[in-house]
Amino acid sequence: MNIEANEILDAKGLACPMPIVKTKKAMNNLNEGQVIEVQATDKGSTADLKAWAESTGHQYLGTVEKGTVLKHYVRKASEAEAKGETRYEAVTDLEDLRNKVDDGENLSIIDVREPAEFAFGHIPGAINIPLGEIEERFQELNQDDLHIICRTGNRSDLAAQKLSEKGFKHVKNVIPGMSKWEGSTEGSNK
Repeated sequence: MNIEANEILDAKGLACPMPIVKTKKAMNNLNEGQVIEVQATDKGSTADLKAWAESTGHQYLGTVEKGTVLKHYVRKASEAEAKGETRYEAVTDLEDLRNKVDDGENLSIIDVREPAEFAFGHIPGAINIPLGEIEERFQELNQDDLHIICRTGNRSDLAAQKLSEKGFKHVKNVIPGMSKWEGSTEGSNK
């Protein structure tokens, strides 16, 4: 498969959210209809870029795997196609979540990071459903108080939007995410 790209972005070795941050910036240099090839090594970048493109109106074309490098292709939307990047409105901060966890409140914590990230440390009782699987696995979730978390709040924002679109009413995006979590964790990072 030979795909022509108007620009190639090197995001190899970068973890979430950096491939998306760099892609957003690079998209400003493209004309509408042009295609960017984002080269990344972070396995989670596929779901991240797909969800980001969907939330902004850009077209995620697909990913080609070449060894350890993932080549993602995204087409820049025209002004008519593009929509402002939406942000999920219902948010909670880490302190509020930690208080609820410490008080033993009945809530569901959905961690949308990749399994490897989750394995190295997660909030006790959290359920791991990577962002790229959320649409196929939403039926596993109850309708009660869902708290969605990732590393920085970006993937969880997209997941919260998707769950809300599926009819979930009590969904909160936890910001800024596990990168700043100071509560207890489970996993192999000890």
